[in-house]
Amino acid sequence: MRPLDHLTILDLSRVLACPFATMILAEMGATVIKVEQPGTGDETRTFEPVIEKDGRKESGYYFAVNRSKRSITVNLRSPEGQQVIRDLAKTADVVVENFPAGTLARYGLDYAKLAADHPRLIYVSCTGFGQTGQYAHRKGYDTVFQAMGGIMSLTGERGGGPVKPGLPVADLTSGLWIAIAVLGALAGRERSGHGCHIDFSMLDGQVALLTLAAARWFALGEVPPRLGTEHPGRVPSASFQARDGAWLHITGS
Repeated sequence: MRPLDHLTILDLSRVLACPFATMILAEMGATVIKVEQPGTGDETRTFEPVIEKDGRKESGYYFAVNRSKRSITVNLRSPEGQQVIRDLAKTADVVVENFPAGTLARYGLDYAKLAADHPRLIYVSCTGFGQTGQYAHRKGYDTVFQAMGGIMSLTGERGGGPVKPGLPVADLTSGLWIAIAVLGALAGRERSGHGCHIDFSMLDGQVALLTLAAARWFALGEVPPRLGTEHPGRVPSASFQARDGAWLHITGS
């Protein structure tokens, strides 16, 4: 028995951040129904690295964040497809979507419409900059949020330029925030009896990660510089190459 065995999640999302979140919830036991575009599916099905087996080619990228799910195709632009989603949403606990702000409202699939038939529904909207505000209709990608959120300013060698981390940190951490938000909303629903709309901004999620760097600004007025593997407050703390060519990291307090 897994903790979320009793839950059903309707996953209307694509690419990385939200699919990563729903995969985490699926592996906690939730039944996740991933809705994909007819003909092509989630575009990450074409992303490398490619796995070849028995004459078939599949995307390792896709499976890295979509395992443990069920998958269907639905044309959300058609009235018939929209009705399929409404019917599925009536029995779902959670809907997760990452369409540009306002898109699903045009199809009658926004929170207001679906919650009218299902007041206990938890509905997650993930966008770059939230549902409201001057940037609400701007599109964005992982590197944009890393840059605007500050992590690229902190990453890199002393005296060098900003560096993007080796993983899509903004997408992956957004997925973690979304999974946490869903679990919190489910706990809240147990007490209140009704669902809610979670409006998640990926930029907000990145700013929230600044934590200790932000503390140095508020406490010391310091914009933390790029330090490579060094630490701003502990000495020694850095990575060193040994005589045999291997590397080790030493941290003193």
